[in-house]
Amino acid sequence: QVQLVESGGGLVQPGGSLRLSCAASGFALDRYHMGWFRQAPGKEREGISCISSIDGSTYYADSVKGRFTISRDNAKNTVYLQMNSLKPEDTATYYCATDPDSTCTLFGSWGQGTQVTVSS
Repeated sequence: QVQLVESGGGLVQPGGSLRLSCAASGFALDRYHMGWFRQAPGKEREGISCISSIDGSTYYADSVKGRFTISRDNAKNTVYLQMNSLKPEDTATYYCATDPDSTCTLFGSWGQGTQVTVSS
């Protein structure tokens, strides 16, 4: 059974940092393009970062470029999202997902999400 479990969200002040983790089970994560998307109330889902299973190349949406870093630890079957210089507009539920067509747009399986709130 494919399962993705996100963790690491929380409440942080503007300018702060968080590291999200996504633990995969039921499949070998290193065979999949992986990514993170977020969704805020009343807003469309936004693919923010993805990482290739082939060469580890990465993609970042303009909204997070230079502030967020995606990485993967295949030995731990885990994907991470390091988020720095957080802004109130980063507030959303963050989901880890497979990225089957490597577009960071059409996601496959995803987890239950982890809430990130950026507020003073």
